[in-house]
Amino acid sequence: MPIQFDVDPTVARLAATTSAFVREVVIPAELACGGSVHDGPEDLRQTLQKAAREAGVFAPHVPTRWGGHGLDLRGQATVFEAAGYSLLGPLALNCAAPDEGNTHLLEQVATDDQKQRYLRPLAAGETRSCFAMTEPAPGAGADPRALRTVATRVPGGWRIDGHKWFISGARGAGFAIVMARTSGDPGDPGGATMFLVDAGTPGMRIVRDIETLDEGLFAGHSEIVFDGCVVGDEQVLGAVGQGFAGAQVRLGPARLTHCMRWLGAARRAQDVALERAGSRLAFGAVLGDLGMVQQMLADSEIDIEASRALILRTAWELDTGSASAAQLTSVSKTFVAEAVYRVVDRAVQICGALGISTADAPLARLLREVRPFRIYDGPSETHRFAIARRAVRPYRRPVPAPAEA
Repeated sequence: MPIQFDVDPTVARLAATTSAFVREVVIPAELACGGSVHDGPEDLRQTLQKAAREAGVFAPHVPTRWGGHGLDLRGQATVFEAAGYSLLGPLALNCAAPDEGNTHLLEQVATDDQKQRYLRPLAAGETRSCFAMTEPAPGAGADPRALRTVATRVPGGWRIDGHKWFISGARGAGFAIVMARTSGDPGDPGGATMFLVDAGTPGMRIVRDIETLDEGLFAGHSEIVFDGCVVGDEQVLGAVGQGFAGAQVRLGPARLTHCMRWLGAARRAQDVALERAGSRLAFGAVLGDLGMVQQMLADSEIDIEASRALILRTAWELDTGSASAAQLTSVSKTFVAEAVYRVVDRAVQICGALGISTADAPLARLLREVRPFRIYDGPSETHRFAIARRAVRPYRRPVPAPAEA
């Protein structure tokens, strides 16, 4: 089957409208708060999302039955890049992490009752959510099999006990999707189950908000303790013991949508660099006529175009259910995370003092935001491990047993 890279005219129009909306409405709001929304007020989110609804760009990824545009991943690639041009663009369109990934997970895995209770308000922007899997060492991190949070059977439901940290968007979220071990021991490949836990459930407590390098994710990242947190059987998401498999429904596409949004940030950084290179005089010429600056600009154009092509290829693989989708998702996440950082870093270098000014240009802020991307949703080293392991698998031969002396 040929790979289709053509952008549907309807998607192209939505992306163009999104671009205009981001420049005219969202970027002024970003500048007003300095791009820092770890403590962002709820009325900022609601105001931006109301404006997005009025502009007709709200919820591009949400299925039409829940009030969205129902774009597939190829369509999302174009629109999410346009939204990501501002740090607050995805928030305005209600396609920011972790809500975007949780929306997809609930649509695929939740029961009809769970969809009405959790998906419907999440898709409408009436509430936010978080995904609680990561734990402090020695718990689950890059290796989810290290999961130590446990859920134990009690009459009518489950008791959750454990410690989570770096849970994005937890502060103020209406509910959490919590990964807990219902069988086996830390290190075992299975035995995990996902639970829907409402905010305010006794036994779930936010310990603190973690101060981090990035500041552009609404409500930041929190540390949570579960101590005798009891939920009903109806709050099991998916099948008991199939939590890791269920999470893959979310994690694969979510890694790619991260790439889409951050590519928009890289494009913005490159636009700032190009404007500077075309107007700043130095050494008797504009910067853009100097060879070393030209090389940096060219390398960034290459990184952007290569990232976009790889995202579209991977989106096509995921949309069509290709067997190679998992491999390409890891390839895309690794390449784009590193390419985006290179683009923003070059833009800072080209702009010099302007590049590191937090008040006069967005580049220092963007650099701070994109660096953690090489860690979020699996560090580059973990993905390289998985990429190499899959690549060598068809060539693996049985190792003969050593001959007895």
